[in-house]
Amino acid sequence: MKFLAKKSFIVVFLIVFIVNAVLDKGFNIENFGIRIAVSAFFAVLISPRKKKIQTPTGEKTQITWFLLKEPIILD
Repeated sequence: MKFLAKKSFIVVFLIVFIVNAVLDKGFNIENFGIRIAVSAFFAVLISPRKKKIQTPTGEKTQITWFLLKEPIILD
């Protein structure tokens, strides 16, 4: 999970690609703008949130995911 937390663009890319493919092949939505808008909406909802927090040892980055209970703390 720390790898995906550090490189969140991979998660966003995969979400946009998968949702776009499902909308194109599954629901036959041919309008590219609508597919990208819906895909981007889901990517924003699911992508991790980064927040700087102050700890006794210094400033760290806290990453929270939509479906993950515990936050990931990076140095």
